[in-house]
Amino acid sequence: MAILDVTQRGAVTHLTMNAPERLNALSDEMLAALQETLDDLAEDKSTRVITLSGTGKAFCAGHDLRQMTAMRQSEDGGAAAFKDLFDRCARVMARVQSMPQPVIAQVHGIATAAGCQLVATCDMAVAADGTKFGVNGVNIGLFCSTPMVALSRNIPRKQAFEMLTTGEFISAKRARDLGLVNRVVPEPALADETAKLADLVASKLGAAVKIGKEAFYHQIAMNTADAYAYTGDVMVQNMLRDDTREGIDAFLEKRAPDWDQ
Repeated sequence: MAILDVTQRGAVTHLTMNAPERLNALSDEMLAALQETLDDLAEDKSTRVITLSGTGKAFCAGHDLRQMTAMRQSEDGGAAAFKDLFDRCARVMARVQSMPQPVIAQVHGIATAAGCQLVATCDMAVAADGTKFGVNGVNIGLFCSTPMVALSRNIPRKQAFEMLTTGEFISAKRARDLGLVNRVVPEPALADETAKLADLVASKLGAAVKIGKEAFYHQIAMNTADAYAYTGDVMVQNMLRDDTREGIDAFLEKRAPDWDQ
């Protein structure tokens, strides 16, 4: 059985992390599977939205601590292996946000440490009521410094710092209030609600969403003046597209756009 299952439903491709006995930890194998699959999907014109979930009791429990402990056997105590691991994980996170398609996390059970980082990295997230989120490394003496990058860019800094320094979990509803997830639904409705959101996004002009996602992550790191200058240029290029002209004409003429997606 594959460690990462891939299924396609129309314009939506669903990825399922499938290592329930390890709580879908971001092991070497899981990171490799995610990187390869995302790289492939980035070139897949038939996929307009990607959803990501986990099997078993958890969405993702972070890094595989057993693998990390084994790395200590090297002469440098694991320093090179640890750096390589965190670099590979960062590449997967960067790949999620550089994908032309929006990526939606479908979260249940727990999302801890690098698993919480993965939720924070995804473009949107839908969580089951009862899901717990945490960056709990401090509880075992390992501050979640790399998960902090995505988390602190999703929620207010004082709340992020509290989570990082106390190691306490927050509820799905608290995660929604802070902006870590978009929607919270009863667990039986989780898959349907995620699919509903994915289908809604997939119904839009794919080229426009691709342009917008790339611009979103570029402008968010800029100051306000630079962001307006940059996004103004982006909108000009968007307006010059034939399919955008068709979308505007259809709106003015009160008809459905004739888009060849």
